Amino acid sequence: MSDDLIHDPKGGMPRLLEIMRRLRDPEKGCPWDIEQDFASIAPYTIEEAYEVADAIERQAWDELKGELGDLLLQSVYHTQMAEEAGMFTFDDVANAISDKMVARHPHVFGDESRDKSAAQQVQDWEKIKAAERAGTAQRGVLDGVAQGLPALTRAIKLQNRAARVGFDWPSSDEVLDKIVEEAQEVREAETEADRFEEFGDLLFVMVNLGRHMGLDPEAALRAANGKFTRRFESIEAALAERGKTPAQSDLAGMDALWDAAKRAEKEG
Repeated sequence: MSDDLIHDPKGGMPRLLEIMRRLRDPEKGCPWDIEQDFASIAPYTIEEAYEVADAIERQAWDELKGELGDLLLQSVYHTQMAEEAGMFTFDDVANAISDKMVARHPHVFGDESRDKSAAQQVQDWEKIKAAERAGTAQRGVLDGVAQGLPALTRAIKLQNRAARVGFDWPSSDEVLDKIVEEAQEVREAETEADRFEEFGDLLFVMVNLGRHMGLDPEAALRAANGKFTRRFESIEAALAERGKTPAQSDLAGMDALWDAAKRAEKEG
């Protein structure tokens, strides 16, 4: 077996496919790679997708190429396992997505007019997807929304699907009223099971508010996480200058430092 392709720095996609095939070779491959299956690799696939999103959010363009490569490897990995099982090949995967893109863009690859807004194109896209689902076992409005999506992302997809058939509040005002109602139900919940359920309801409605406001809840929460991290690190830095740690401080002192960090961000 020649290693020429393996070591060709310009081997492109054929090189990557061959590397993956060799890693999975039952006799000469990597023991760890040989032991993996779809279920064991799936968490890495999700993780790599988030790392791509993280690089984009941080505008770390020097890292993006590597992160996209890591994500591409996940597709190659799953496809290699599928090919070993006689299910499909990488070419089948590439052809399937190509067919889908051509079918879903008749205004680019067909004879439909491109003279329509982006919003109209989204509506047309959903009609095409609905027609595709009609030809499968997916009959319900919510069928096909992946169970494995992050909860906030899945919530907004479920709500979008329901809204397309008219199951939606007319404006964000009604959603805000519902948030107040759900918050009160959290306050009144008496058992742990009730609190769990009502808290979930409150989160679901919060996602709906984001949807009505045209905001991505997942992105908004990531931004809030980042803001919290920056401000808490400012608290730690300020305390360190005084020879203290957060554990050696009190809430009032840390709250004052938090407000100072908040002011500094807004002024900066």
